[in-house]
Amino acid sequence: MRKQIKQRKFGRKKDQRKALLRGLASDLILRERVQTTLAKAKEIKPEVEKLVTRAAKDDLATARYLASRLSKKAAQKARKELGPKFAGRPGGYLRIIKTDQKRKDGAAKALIEFVKQPPIQQEAQQPQAVVKK
Repeated sequence: MRKQIKQRKFGRKKDQRKALLRGLASDLILRERVQTTLAKAKEIKPEVEKLVTRAAKDDLATARYLASRLSKKAAQKARKELGPKFAGRPGGYLRIIKTDQKRKDGAAKALIEFVKQPPIQQEAQQPQAVVKK
């Protein structure tokens, strides 16, 4: 009987699922914001939070741990930027924002991002000159 299954399968075998989650986690760390399905976002959130918590302690063991679970660039960014950035925060580094559904299969999409984000800069609208007639 299939009781208490702890993780989602995503219709993939173990090695494919592991590669998918590793790639998503690396992309999330490099870009700090990723749009994916809600199920994938919920699956990688605890993993990435554990990695960022671990990255706050910058030593050789941490570097090797991150390198075994992330791409080389993502591991470096986690150690150099994200670890110190979130060192004083006791967890809760990521947020999941639900968005619309995918057109093809109707799967729920979500935006997963780090909490401390620089605001998205939008072009400042200058007031238009008022012309009197």
